Amino acid sequence: REVVATLHEQLVKWNLVVWTAGNVSQRLRTADLMVIKPSGLRYEYLTPSSMVVCDLDGNVVDGSESPSSDTASHAYIYRHMPDVYGVVHTHSTYATAWAATGQNIPCGLTMMGDEFGGPVPVGPFRLIGSEAIGEGVVETLKEYPKSPAVLMQNHGPFTVGKDAESAVKAAAMTEEVAHTMWAARQLGEIIPISDEDIAKLNDRYTNVYGQH
Repeated sequence: REVVATLHEQLVKWNLVVWTAGNVSQRLRTADLMVIKPSGLRYEYLTPSSMVVCDLDGNVVDGSESPSSDTASHAYIYRHMPDVYGVVHTHSTYATAWAATGQNIPCGLTMMGDEFGGPVPVGPFRLIGSEAIGEGVVETLKEYPKSPAVLMQNHGPFTVGKDAESAVKAAAMTEEVAHTMWAARQLGEIIPISDEDIAKLNDRYTNVYGQH
């Protein structure tokens, strides 16, 4: 609860959300449970005790608040992607603009090859309030297995990770590349990176970069 509550501050810090929109969840490694943000509560009021514990069917197990309206979709992702332990949803401006136009963010940056292993894909249009969005995320990531992000059409980005912090990082990176690629489009045609070079970038980033 403390980890998830604190990570919501990062969504605000990186300008990924406004008012009460967006959410972070983390799945436990010790039980089939997840912790998620309550619905409709402003970020400055979030505390560890206000976080809601749910099972992986989206049922509330512990907490006095109603869970996020995206809870069923988070739960669906966890049930169908066993390596995922963190999920984030934002409405960050530039990533959501690409989602509103139904376009993948093209892979025109080495950092995209690193982080996403290719373009950031667009998922299908799905209505909020059921597990339908989660289904769309899972379906899309089957086609783009190296990407930690999906732009759900007409809605916004969902990101996944090995924990909630990794998913928050992916959300920040998604907005960064969305903004840069939008700016590049204003200047001219984006120069694509070859699939071969993308694979090399992603392999280096995954297996060499950072501390191991």
